[in-house]
Amino acid sequence: MKKLNSYLIACLLTIVSTMAIAQEDDQVLKAEYGKFALTNAKIYTVTKGVIENGTLVINNGIIEAVGANVQIPNDAKVIDVAGKEIYPGMIDGGTTLGLNEIGSIAEAQDYREYGAITPQMEALTAVNPNAVTIPVTRVSGVTTVWTMPQGGVLPGTAAAINLFGYTPDQMYAGQRGIVMNFPSTAGGRRWRRLSEDEIKKRQERAMKEINETWDKAELYAKIENAEDVRNYPEIEALVPVVKGETPIFIEVNAAQDILNAIEWIKGRGYKQVVLTGVAEGWRVADEIAESGYPVIAGPVQAIPTRSSDSFDAAYANPGIMSKAGVKVALRTMDNENARNLPYHAGFAAAYGMGKEEALKAITINAAEILGVGDQIGSIEVGKKANFFVSTGDPFETATKITDLFIDGYKVPMTSRHIRLYDEFLNRATGVDKTKPAIEIKKK
Repeated sequence: MKKLNSYLIACLLTIVSTMAIAQEDDQVLKAEYGKFALTNAKIYTVTKGVIENGTLVINNGIIEAVGANVQIPNDAKVIDVAGKEIYPGMIDGGTTLGLNEIGSIAEAQDYREYGAITPQMEALTAVNPNAVTIPVTRVSGVTTVWTMPQGGVLPGTAAAINLFGYTPDQMYAGQRGIVMNFPSTAGGRRWRRLSEDEIKKRQERAMKEINETWDKAELYAKIENAEDVRNYPEIEALVPVVKGETPIFIEVNAAQDILNAIEWIKGRGYKQVVLTGVAEGWRVADEIAESGYPVIAGPVQAIPTRSSDSFDAAYANPGIMSKAGVKVALRTMDNENARNLPYHAGFAAAYGMGKEEALKAITINAAEILGVGDQIGSIEVGKKANFFVSTGDPFETATKITDLFIDGYKVPMTSRHIRLYDEFLNRATGVDKTKPAIEIKKK
């Protein structure tokens, strides 16, 4: 047992040291900032069509000009991307990126707090800008993510972050939102099925706790400026939702739960509401559309929620809701594999959503749902320069991302994965081939 423990400790130390080396290596190639002109590109603006043989000019982090007949400034650095395509940076509507490092080490996970009611806990303050998974994700064309806490009824406050910066504040993309897990009517895990009576009692307890909490928040909103009001941080955090100043993101998946959540929201009268997860949204797509609430669906690459469902239920879910009139964004709900966002969108496109709507779901729709549509999500004059250059359709696995801009910075196309790939593709053993690779000493 002692040997095993020593081995595990050695493995963990190796992992940590490898991460430290990766972080140090990331600092070798510095991002460039200034005035750039990308020429001869096929530009997918998302909101204003496709520009053939176009030019994109950025200055001081902002898109200054875009079009087929753009005058290139004399002081701009020209990048000829002939034969390539430009897209807005992709936006993942739900991850734990920056909050979760090594799954087997509790100290490396910071997306969950003790207690069921902790909305005052800010995900942004826990983001690690040097997380190895961040460059791995961004070199895949994902420039912005909604990083969110998990666990409990009200686990905390999520934040939109751009995947470049030395501090969380530098990465902050301009929006926060309260996360709430709506009580589920599901019968528990497969190995622990609950009776209908137990399910009902469990949900009633959860709803009672939720309603009591929001009742306090609504009361607090009325008296918060009164004298001698006690400090109540978990309730104070909910007041902006009550006032319509901050959005609430309600995680809900089963069809009946979705309907219950819509009824609950309308009863409360909260204005800025987003439904997340929504795995069985396809069952009640018309009802969601009628409610007017936008949806962040996913993961798309998932198994059906019920054994009786078709194998492609999760793949088709976003498309069914979109065709019903629901504004849909997509998410991976992942950490190290948030880089696979374009393939989640590709599955949604192939199973009924269509390429154009799937692209919107990870660009402008996601930006607007997260409340940052005036800054990112499309290639338009005046918006932040968050975009990437690719050799073709980003939903295709054979496509390569060749250039990446975040907040106007030309970010180096490097990551731990790329460095390992290059290292082992052109590896030098450093071993004298005239000698045996392994020497065995005889006793």
